[in-house]
Amino acid sequence: MAQLDKAAKIKNFSGDFIAQIKKPDRDIRVSIPVKMDDGSLKIFEGYRVEHNNALGPYKGGIRYHADTEINEVKALAFWMTLKCAVAGIPMGGGKGGITVDPKQLSKGELERLSRGWVSKLSDILGPHKDVPAPDVNTTPEIMSWMVDEFEKISGDKTGATFTGKPLEKGGSQGRGEATGLGGFYVFNSLRKQLGLPEKCTVVIQGFGNVGGNAAHIFTKHGHKVIAVSDSRSAILNKDGLDLKKVEAHKKSTGGLKDFPGAQNITNEKLLELPCDLLVPAAFENVITDRNADKIKAKAILELANGPVTEEADDILFKRGIPIVPDILANSGGVTVSCFEWEQNLKNEHWTEEEVLNKLLPMMNDAAQSIFKKARENKTYLRMGAFILALERIQAKM
Repeated sequence: MAQLDKAAKIKNFSGDFIAQIKKPDRDIRVSIPVKMDDGSLKIFEGYRVEHNNALGPYKGGIRYHADTEINEVKALAFWMTLKCAVAGIPMGGGKGGITVDPKQLSKGELERLSRGWVSKLSDILGPHKDVPAPDVNTTPEIMSWMVDEFEKISGDKTGATFTGKPLEKGGSQGRGEATGLGGFYVFNSLRKQLGLPEKCTVVIQGFGNVGGNAAHIFTKHGHKVIAVSDSRSAILNKDGLDLKKVEAHKKSTGGLKDFPGAQNITNEKLLELPCDLLVPAAFENVITDRNADKIKAKAILELANGPVTEEADDILFKRGIPIVPDILANSGGVTVSCFEWEQNLKNEHWTEEEVLNKLLPMMNDAAQSIFKKARENKTYLRMGAFILALERIQAKM
């Protein structure tokens, strides 16, 4: 909300429009009774926040996490509205979740819980109403259970109500690497404008699906990844890491620590390494007013949601370190989700090449539009992205 207020001041949007966009269209909490394996009944709390559908059906993931609660889901739904507008896709913003630690459930309990979420919310879902997807701790398999449950209740056979499905259930080619690849396309489009060299040294926080894919993509294009981390440890080799060997080491030891030929460092230290490009691809709020002064990267590419706090934004802007914001940098994922929805509605299946060929111009266009918008308004890229998104939503409303 503080970011929104800042954008509203720069561009002078109408008070009525800002008041409207601050509030979700609706937020729904449901109780989901689940018969546990031991015969007992447990009640879980589930959510769906539908923020804004001016540009198209509500769109956004479902997260299963012990800390998930309604305010977090509201913030994420708001971000999704802006992200879809920035990406230029015909989707609005939504988000869902269940307060649960999925590691504590058996597979059967997890399936009954997932089907229960759909059963309680089926009347608001639909390919032209609200289209959920996976998020933290939810998988293509969970989406396939949800599709099946929704089809039983509604009779909808398109499969287009959920994205992020397995390929054999109507999922899209290219979805796995879409977020990392979209981020690379955006970086490539803006590299010269950000004053970065042709071949960059890159530091990546997070070595999961997004960070791991991004590391491979940057390396493949001749950039040098010198440090990566997971939730427990981080490693550095100033001459560049051999990522295939790093992956094999992680697989055999369960972590990155003690990788041969690399130095063990902390996650905090990793963020402060001198490099051309820092890519936070793990958690929110990792760059704050406490460490923003110590950042030595020439530019930051946000592949995680909200890794830089509002206070850190101001410090980095004053220090001349540009940040490519999350709502642009990681919008490749939702763009390919939109392609999946389109393929399902048309009963088509596109090749990976077709998907990635459609993704590239959209990411380039979004990156350049935001750069231009930031320059016009003499502000930084995040505010440029907010202003572009808000203009598009306001025009449609």
